[in-house]
Amino acid sequence: QVQLVESGGGLVQAGASLRLSCAASGDTFSRYAGGWFRQAPGKEREFVAAISWGGSPYYADSVKGRFAISRDNAKKTVYLQMNSLKPEDTAVYYCAAVTTYSSGNYYSQENQYNYWGQGTQVTVSS
Repeated sequence: QVQLVESGGGLVQAGASLRLSCAASGDTFSRYAGGWFRQAPGKEREFVAAISWGGSPYYADSVKGRFAISRDNAKKTVYLQMNSLKPEDTAVYYCAAVTTYSSGNYYSQENQYNYWGQGTQVTVSS
């Protein structure tokens, strides 16, 4: 079992940066793939970025080149560095995790994950 807690959200102006953290507890985190999703008001939750337990990243086209996902297995934490933020990045951001048996696997679909955090609000003003 893994419990996930996000932090680092806030209100920023367009062009600013934020770093979200997703801290895991309850089980070893090294064999879990991680992911970030977001949900804007009135919209479906969408994939943002994913990382394998070996550290391979994968991004949605909308954030490629601006966001960077990383992980520190010793700290059991996955990060999402968000640069050049835009108003359309405004959403509640959720981290997710799933057990995987391959160091290279990452996942972009919600139903592939079985652990979720409670979400953290990111608001980008124009």
